Amino acid sequence: MSYTWNFDIVWGYRWILLSGTAVTIGLTIAVIVFGLVAGLVAAIAQLSRSPVLRWMSWAYIEMFRLTPLLVLLLWFYYALPIVTGIKLDALTASIVTLTLYGGSFYAEIIRGGIVSIDSGQSEAGMALGMTPARVMRRIVLPQAIKRMIPPLMNQSIIQFKNTSLVSVLAVPDLLYQGQVAAMDTYRALEVYTIVAAIYVVVLLPLTVVVKRAEKRLAQSN
Repeated sequence: MSYTWNFDIVWGYRWILLSGTAVTIGLTIAVIVFGLVAGLVAAIAQLSRSPVLRWMSWAYIEMFRLTPLLVLLLWFYYALPIVTGIKLDALTASIVTLTLYGGSFYAEIIRGGIVSIDSGQSEAGMALGMTPARVMRRIVLPQAIKRMIPPLMNQSIIQFKNTSLVSVLAVPDLLYQGQVAAMDTYRALEVYTIVAAIYVVVLLPLTVVVKRAEKRLAQSN
């Protein structure tokens, strides 16, 4: 059976698709920033001498890495108010969930970057009278960040795509607005093709930047 494509009717929904794109980009920026903070804290806790901090960090990382994101979104929005009495609106629940989920992956990337630095450099800094915190800030992290950048950027691209799941909570992101347009126009193929194209247009420059960063890192090594 042949299908006649018609994108003209979708043109009338361009503004809600653009607003959805803006929501998706804004949400992505928020969860990346907050996720990096959560990941850094968890990574440092993993490397702590305190067994309690290491256990708490390990429990957080594994719980979020091993649980499907969709399940986490539904739990934070529907189950958290029942368990704790704390009710989150859809956008806040989405930000909290994506932050903690992304932070668990960022934590492993950051931890791996830190432990990849030769321990002799830390020992040399300690021998010079530097505190562990200063050694981390002045010696270890500047070198580790260089190695972390490509995987952190890759994970951030995944975070952008993960935001599409917040549509199940009726957050007006790109996919949700696409669903609205598809139901109104009965042109699901055209609408979702445009939605997919928008994702590609936004993410393609980022993937190019990641590849260049990986190449420069390989050359510097």
